[in-house]
Amino acid sequence: MSAQGRPESESRAPGREGTSTRPAVRFAAAALAAGALLVAAGPAAAASEGVKLDDISTEPADIASLQSGARTFVNFCLNCHSASLMRYNAMRGIGLTDDQIRDNLIFTAEKVGMPMAIAMTPRDAKEWFGATPPDLSVIARARGADWLYTYLRTFYRDASTPTGWNNLVYPNVGMPHVLWRLQGERALREEEVSKDGRPILGEDGKPRKVARFEQLSPGSQSTLAYDQTVYDLVNFLAWMGEPHQLERKRVGIWVLIGLALLAFLTYFLKRAYWKNVH
Repeated sequence: MSAQGRPESESRAPGREGTSTRPAVRFAAAALAAGALLVAAGPAAAASEGVKLDDISTEPADIASLQSGARTFVNFCLNCHSASLMRYNAMRGIGLTDDQIRDNLIFTAEKVGMPMAIAMTPRDAKEWFGATPPDLSVIARARGADWLYTYLRTFYRDASTPTGWNNLVYPNVGMPHVLWRLQGERALREEEVSKDGRPILGEDGKPRKVARFEQLSPGSQSTLAYDQTVYDLVNFLAWMGEPHQLERKRVGIWVLIGLALLAFLTYFLKRAYWKNVH
């Protein structure tokens, strides 16, 4: 709980040591999709202003984390959410072979070169869920890794919602807690903050409250193991939003060096050209 009385999640991201051309049209599509997600994120962002997000750092070079996140994504997320801007064979970039991808991660596509699509049509999704689940290709770039990590860790039971679940970061979210078997079932309890027996009032004059989670039933993973699973999933989503970022940074260094040398040579060329001009 923060000093301002804002509810926050219970722990930070666990530490972990690292291990070791899309066409222009596809990049443009990604940018448009990110913009659309940002617009759609407006109400949710406003709803979660009172929640302090956990601060995590993604590791695009952590191959073990990315592979673990890919497994979680395919088994839990890819049933309702697509990643249409991503092809299965792009996961060669996280150390997987085509055979490993085909045998362990492909359930709906016929070839490893196909996009990560789902069988459910947007029309069916609209009818079943009331809204079409967003494509997750660039969700980490639209929402941010901190938001996703905190969101996936703050689900709780709420009998008043259609799904029986609610979320601290995104109140009244339509998405159920798909990872509940791993985390277990929790309830949200609110308690008033007091000092010397007197309630501490907020800016609105009402007593401040803290939100705490109460474990109703255990999951198949411990708290630390679940936090690591969520971190790996978010790490993969962040990598998927820009799978060539490490290569881009490596090439970018050489480009900057080349430009610096070119500027150096251009300066001396200019001096040689204008030396006799008064």
